[in-house]
Amino acid sequence: MAGNIWRSAVSQVVGAMKTGTQPRTFVRGMRTVTLIPGDGIGPEISTAVMEIFEAAKAPIQWEERNVTAIQGPGGKWMIPPDAKESMDRNKIGLKGPLKTPIAAGHPSMNLLLRKTFDLYANVRPCVSIEGYKTPYTDVDLVTIRENTEGEYSGIEHVIVDGVVQSIKLITENASRRIAEYAFEYARNNQRASVTAVHKANIMRMSDGLFLWKCREAAEKYKDIKFTEMYLDTVCLNMVQDPTQFDVLVMPNLYGDILSDLCAGLIGGLGVTPSGNIGTNGVAIFESVHGTAPDIAGKDMANPTALLLSAVMMLRHMGLHAHAKNIETACYDTIRDKKVLTKDLGGNSKCSEFTAAICQRVRDLD
Repeated sequence: MAGNIWRSAVSQVVGAMKTGTQPRTFVRGMRTVTLIPGDGIGPEISTAVMEIFEAAKAPIQWEERNVTAIQGPGGKWMIPPDAKESMDRNKIGLKGPLKTPIAAGHPSMNLLLRKTFDLYANVRPCVSIEGYKTPYTDVDLVTIRENTEGEYSGIEHVIVDGVVQSIKLITENASRRIAEYAFEYARNNQRASVTAVHKANIMRMSDGLFLWKCREAAEKYKDIKFTEMYLDTVCLNMVQDPTQFDVLVMPNLYGDILSDLCAGLIGGLGVTPSGNIGTNGVAIFESVHGTAPDIAGKDMANPTALLLSAVMMLRHMGLHAHAKNIETACYDTIRDKKVLTKDLGGNSKCSEFTAAICQRVRDLD
C-alpha cells in the first residue's frame, strides 16, 4: 500500500501546475535539460541518472553547466552567465548537491539559484517506500516551502562590533503566491487539507502577514480543509503521528527544517525527491542531501534522490511513460533488496545499483 501511495504522490507532485500560469506544453522529440552535477558525490549520481535515462531511452539531451558564484558589476554575486543562459533557454534543470561555503564571502549557491530564477515554491513529497523499513509506515504528506525570502533573504549586517543582525523579510506578494500554490496543489491532487505552519504568536508582523495571506487563500478554496498550527506543535505531532498531516505550507526557514524532518520519517534525504517551481515555466529538480565529500569518488553514493527528482522532472515535461518505467525500476530494485547501496541497507556500489535499475528498465521495454 505504501509503495502505491508513494508512486502516485511523486507522479502528482506537479499537479498544482495545471493552471494557466504554469508550465509550457512540451512537444515530442528530444528535449534539452540543463544539468548541474554539483559538488562531492554530485557528478557520480548525475552520471548514474544519465545512464538510467539512456537505458530507458528517455528523449533527453543534457547540457552540463557548472555553477560557482562570481562577482558581477558593482560586486553583486551571480551565477556564471553560461549557466544562466542555459536555464533561461531550456527552462528545465536537474541539479546535484552544491556545497554551501561558510564564511566564504558569498551567498549559498542554492539560495542564489532560487533568487536568480525566482524559484518560489519547493515541493517535496514524503511518502513511505515499499520494502524500505523505517519506524513509520504509510506516511503520505507534502511540504510546500516558500523559497525566496524569510530568514534566507541574505540580508545581514554588523550593527556594532560583536553584534550581527539578520533580517527576516516577509512580503504580501510572496506569501499570497505560495499560499495559493499550496491550495491549488491540494485541489489538483485530491488532497483533503492544507496546514499553515507559523509562529505568528511570537513574530506577529512577519508570520502574521504570512498567516493572513493563507487565510485569504483558504477562503477561495472552501473544498479544502484549512488548519493553522505553530511550528513547534507541528514538529511534536509529526513525530507522534505523521498520518494526521496532508499538505503543509510554510515560510522559508520553517520549510527547510520541517521538510528534512519529514524526509527522516521515510528513510532520509537519500530517498527524497524535490522540485523547485518558478515563474515563466522555469523549474529545477534536485537532490536535497549534502555533497558527502567523505565518500566522493568511492562509488558508494546512492543516486535514488536525484533519480526520483529526475522522474518528477520527466512528468513535469509530459514524459509520463518514461517516468513510470524509471520509477518502477527504481522501486522494484529497492523492494527486491538484492542490490542496494550501503545507506539503503546493502553493500553494493553505486555503479552496481545503477546497473540493476538499468537492467530492470530494459526489461520493461
